[in-house]
Amino acid sequence: MKADSLVIIAALLASCASTPQSGNVYRAYQTQNEQVVRTGTVESVRNVVIVNPESGVGTMGGAALGGLAGSQAGRGNGSAAMGIVGAIAGGLIGQRVEAGANNRPGFEITVKLDSGELRAVTQAADELFRPGERVRLLSNGYMTRVTH
Repeated sequence: MKADSLVIIAALLASCASTPQSGNVYRAYQTQNEQVVRTGTVESVRNVVIVNPESGVGTMGGAALGGLAGSQAGRGNGSAAMGIVGAIAGGLIGQRVEAGANNRPGFEITVKLDSGELRAVTQAADELFRPGERVRLLSNGYMTRVTH
């Protein structure tokens, strides 16, 4: 495998890594900031899909790898034709891989606050919530998360 191929593969894999969108994950800039804490009871939990926008890296990386692999398959003009076919197929596969990596399961959690107000918060489905359960809503003015 050529060095160029390894660089492309490494870039493609690095693009798949992303920061978790979890109620349990805090980014550095979110620390040492005061948050308003409200308590309430879970009214309902609905499964949702959290979709991050595609960057195009999967498509480009797949096309590059497919084009490189396809061009190795033929000779002369056939090599160019196979490179084009490989690039198209690789681009489509790369796009699907990136789309799959960007979609995450989530919960829409509706909470009845002790004040009587209803609030719905959508977050990653990494912690189970059940109707009737007591929870806390943590808000910093921009983001709200539900925790136990």
